Amino acid sequence: MLRKGIWALAIVLCFAVAAAAQAPEGYLDVYIVKVKPEKREAFDALSQKFVQANRKGGDNWTALDVTYGEQNTVVFISTRASYADIEKASGAFMGALTRAYGEAGVQKLFADFNNCITSARGELRLRRWDLSSNVAADPSAVEKILGQTRSVRTILVRVRPGRALEYEALAKRIKAAVEKTPGNPPVLVSQAVAGQQGTVYYFSWLVKSLGDLDGLKPLPQIMGEAEFEKFQKAVSEVVLTSETTIYSLAPKLSNVPDAVANVAPDFWRPKAAAKPKAPAKPMQ
Repeated sequence: MLRKGIWALAIVLCFAVAAAAQAPEGYLDVYIVKVKPEKREAFDALSQKFVQANRKGGDNWTALDVTYGEQNTVVFISTRASYADIEKASGAFMGALTRAYGEAGVQKLFADFNNCITSARGELRLRRWDLSSNVAADPSAVEKILGQTRSVRTILVRVRPGRALEYEALAKRIKAAVEKTPGNPPVLVSQAVAGQQGTVYYFSWLVKSLGDLDGLKPLPQIMGEAEFEKFQKAVSEVVLTSETTIYSLAPKLSNVPDAVANVAPDFWRPKAAAKPKAPAKPMQ
């Protein structure tokens, strides 16, 4: 089991090369809910009410549905520039709901929402652009990547207390070995700063399809067998655990910015199907 965990971590670090330039957002504001299986349809319907209200001057977020991992778990992720921006976005979110449904309607909306879930928690993650890879400096290029994403593979890495600097040094060793390996999908890296226990990093592959994850070059081939053996030993001393989850994008539960939605409007904001016409009455 330990060897499997080390191998998973090795693959993570293999693609954790530096970003071309830092993007403006500094944090990921994450809200994770576990939905009652029998309430999933009602949960989706309520979530779409949040979406519709916030498309009129409210907040933005991307929803991810767990495909491989704990089922009926939905993750809502928003980008934030700062702590102050979190407060601003929260105000915009609540303001949009109040304008759409009124105060009494908002209270009922949240009550119904809470009745559909078994648990919820928030997490704040610092975006580690220095560890992220294949992220373009041009904002429009970043928006294109996000707009084309259909699946996300995330590996959570939990580091032993007091060993964060050693862990990041390992990441830099891998970076040096793989920087010359082109053609990899974007990998976004973040680090938990609130809402998690201990030191936790997240490595997320943004892909157009799961097939994009095929054909990754094994780390022993990149580093060489001897260097890889040394790396395995170092990882076993620094890392506690690693866990992989695969998500699918949930466009109906998302309210992405217009610049992202416009990349693939049929996916992010499909038009409602036209109601079938009533059959013509037979002539008398």
